Amino acid sequence: MPTIVTLPGDGIGPEVLAAARRILDAVAPDLDYTEHLVGGASIDAHGTALTDETLDACRAADGVLLAAVGGPKWDTTDPDKPRPEQGLLGLRKGLGLFANLRPVRPLPALYDASPLRREIIENTDLLVVRELTGGIYFGEKTRTATTATDLCSYSVEEVERIARVAFRAARSRVTSVDKANVLETSRLWREVVHRVHGEEFPNVLLEDVLVDNAAMQLVAAPRHFDVILTENMFGDILSDEAAMITGSIGMLPSASLGAEGDPGLFEPVHGSAPDIAGQGVANPLAMILSAALLLRHGLGREKEAAAVESAVDAALDGGLRTRDLGGEATTDEATQAVLAHLERT
Repeated sequence: MPTIVTLPGDGIGPEVLAAARRILDAVAPDLDYTEHLVGGASIDAHGTALTDETLDACRAADGVLLAAVGGPKWDTTDPDKPRPEQGLLGLRKGLGLFANLRPVRPLPALYDASPLRREIIENTDLLVVRELTGGIYFGEKTRTATTATDLCSYSVEEVERIARVAFRAARSRVTSVDKANVLETSRLWREVVHRVHGEEFPNVLLEDVLVDNAAMQLVAAPRHFDVILTENMFGDILSDEAAMITGSIGMLPSASLGAEGDPGLFEPVHGSAPDIAGQGVANPLAMILSAALLLRHGLGREKEAAAVESAVDAALDGGLRTRDLGGEATTDEATQAVLAHLERT
């Protein structure tokens, strides 16, 4: 029996994770679950955003479902105090999750929910492949009374392995995003990506785009992109920007993967939304779609994953709209709508 670790986290996290559990119970009733604290909830209980016990449980599981971490309660600029986000970074590092996959596919039913014009986003279907354990987020940090530094560092091996993930995922083209006109790490990135392309994936088209141009093209001509390959911080920013193509960040799932056979981490792109926590109005669809990615990438259950995604599509086609999508549906009503369509398949 596959074991899944659930990490509800903070804010709306417990609410949307409970919704995803209901969907998983319907399509994969054989899964076994263990729940652990992470983020701010773990800081309150244990003084740290990620305990060794929680990390060990995640390592031993077949997959990890994380909802959201963070909130103003734990905001601090004191480098000696724990922050909820350290739990997420610790999970990525501790599980060796170097590849973050963020699919962006606006649904026809939600074209008008996007701030971008329908004719711009129509038929967009792209994947952001973000390197997850290197770069400035994990580099050495210093702080004095008058200065602060964050080291951005990448190795050849780190770039090689994420480049292979992107090329394997591509249908026809990989857009490698960097800042090679300024940054030495980006120049290394570009050289390695081109070598991997030439030696291993010559039949896939490869283009280089500077990150500022990529940010502009993402909202001006998103249909152009197939797979966007980029480093940690650039990928963080660009994938959040891409949420506007779908109409709401509440619609974007993600999968974080490591070496073959190791457990992956599956989570919505959105945050903990503490302003609406406990009100029962959070959009659970990104969490539900993240559960579909768990079924596909974590457990190899393509049929069940596709069924969940189709049920979400059908519910939206039928008029389901949560508050972030301009409607009034509650978390429970959205979950029920997806379940209703699952039962018809």
